[in-house]
Amino acid sequence: MNLLADKVVVVTAAAGTGIGSAVARRCLEEGAQVMISDAHLRRLGEAHSELAADFGDRVHSLPCDVTAQEQVDALIAGSVSHFGRIDVMVNNAGLGGTGSVLELSDEDWARVLDITLTGTFRCMRAALRQMVEQGGGGAIVNNASVLGWRAQAGQAHYAAAKAGVMALTRCAALDVAEHGIRVNAVAPSLAMHPFLAKVTTEELLRELASKEAFGRAAQPVEVANVMVFLASDLASYLTGEVISVSSQHA
Repeated sequence: MNLLADKVVVVTAAAGTGIGSAVARRCLEEGAQVMISDAHLRRLGEAHSELAADFGDRVHSLPCDVTAQEQVDALIAGSVSHFGRIDVMVNNAGLGGTGSVLELSDEDWARVLDITLTGTFRCMRAALRQMVEQGGGGAIVNNASVLGWRAQAGQAHYAAAKAGVMALTRCAALDVAEHGIRVNAVAPSLAMHPFLAKVTTEELLRELASKEAFGRAAQPVEVANVMVFLASDLASYLTGEVISVSSQHA
């Protein structure tokens, strides 16, 4: 439907088979020019090659570790240098894991928070400064999680980080509303992809899927579709919101 025609979109953690790669492809399908980024160089190269085969020079890539501000700044600067501006920033980078609060080390806690929450902040700050410098307008779309609202054993660090992303989204939206910039987030529950299957037991996946009203996990593209909506002008009066992309029972 060309929802993102003539827009420049930057997507973090876009390599692989998860939500990031799905939203990058959907943005390209909707007419955007897309900068994909990831900390994993080999996977980033593979993702770029795959997308370029379908979309040509409308896709470009730059590596970025969201825990390093200089790399975040280089991603934003490189996107502007290559495409001329930034209209949408999709902050998808995050790190999970499982561990009881009785066992989590300071290092475990800090790493999840640094990537998932502070990394989102670093990317938001850099992108928002660029959008303001351009004269305003634009959209930020953050990837949160239903665990920001709902409890799950072993997820204290990840849930705290995602709850922080939600609060960051709401407050940042008010900070930049005067510039015509929108800031929203999605909160998926369970989105199935091959990497998740490798790091999660089948028993836990079955348990989580059983809590969904549809009895199954979401496909990454089903989350990506909502992110595209938030990035598009169809969401022109929506800011500071977190939309649940979940069929979990109330």
